[in-house]
Amino acid sequence: MIFRRVLLRELFVSACAICAVLLGIMVTTQFIRLLGKAASGEFAADAVLAILGFTALNLLPVVLSLTLFIAVLGCLTRAWRDSEMVVWTASGVSPMSWATPVLMFSLPMAFVIGALSLGLAPWANQKSEEFRRQLESRDESASVAAGVFRESRGGDRVFFVESVSREDASVTNVFVHSVQNQRLGSMVARKGFLQTRENGDRFLVLQDGRRYEGVPGSAEFRVTVFERYAIRIETAEAKASSRPTKALPTSELLANPVPAHLAEFTWRCGLPLMAVVLSLAAIPLSYVNPRMGRSLNYVFAITLYMFYSNMLSIAQAWIAQGRLAPLIGFWVVHALMLALTGLLMWRRVSALSWPRLPALRRG
Repeated sequence: MIFRRVLLRELFVSACAICAVLLGIMVTTQFIRLLGKAASGEFAADAVLAILGFTALNLLPVVLSLTLFIAVLGCLTRAWRDSEMVVWTASGVSPMSWATPVLMFSLPMAFVIGALSLGLAPWANQKSEEFRRQLESRDESASVAAGVFRESRGGDRVFFVESVSREDASVTNVFVHSVQNQRLGSMVARKGFLQTRENGDRFLVLQDGRRYEGVPGSAEFRVTVFERYAIRIETAEAKASSRPTKALPTSELLANPVPAHLAEFTWRCGLPLMAVVLSLAAIPLSYVNPRMGRSLNYVFAITLYMFYSNMLSIAQAWIAQGRLAPLIGFWVVHALMLALTGLLMWRRVSALSWPRLPALRRG
């Protein structure tokens, strides 16, 4: 029918625009957060884009679920606001008839969300964890940046370089402040460079500098002038930690059905189901009364989305804690929201089909 083709075309255009906006907002927010961590020295600046890419892939299922809900709600709200829905209703198209084109659009998107949630998002989490462990195992020289004070992982050394040469990886005007055997030591050098020995040990070699060493609170300090001074760079060992549950493939979750794994599986399967239920709930929520505020339905929709998402998170936590059976927790939230959607749909159909009083005749 005509109204199905019109709605599907409008849903597709709106979903593309909404997804681009939501993804842009989330990526920008994560980018700013990662830049702050890179500036504080938690990891190298060249790792920001890689971590940002993995984070975007992990957020994509949630973004698509929210995109589907907003697209359906926005398109049908516009139809009510522009009185198009009144025309279709007068032509015999009931609100229940809009469920078919909405499902035709939401089910393929739910399939994509399920594939991302069950496959791509765990892979992105796994690669992100591996990349972070690789960053933690890099030595301190990898985080050197010109004009920035850096602190070592152990917190016993602070270093600063004025400039870094891209050609030979040498640095100029070096400052190093360290604590060794309860004695403070500060070094300044005109130049420095990295040196790797045959056994694999790495050293920062300083040239033409001075070292000031003493005990805090004492006036006795020792000043040493040197032409060449080598500081051994400790390489951090990669931490042997178990992978988080979010980084486990879905096949491993089902192979070891402990409560934590079943809770994560419930969340992954819940995202596509939530997308479909919310798309159906957007049909009765899209009704706009011209005599009332035009944004009131959006307030109810946002409240419903937050309630649905929080209920899924609570069910996941209860399953992980063993307070809720996995089989019940898998469907109880979706069944509750589906029943609420049916109630809202019934109230809207009843309101539109309310019998009218016959018109009074003159004379």
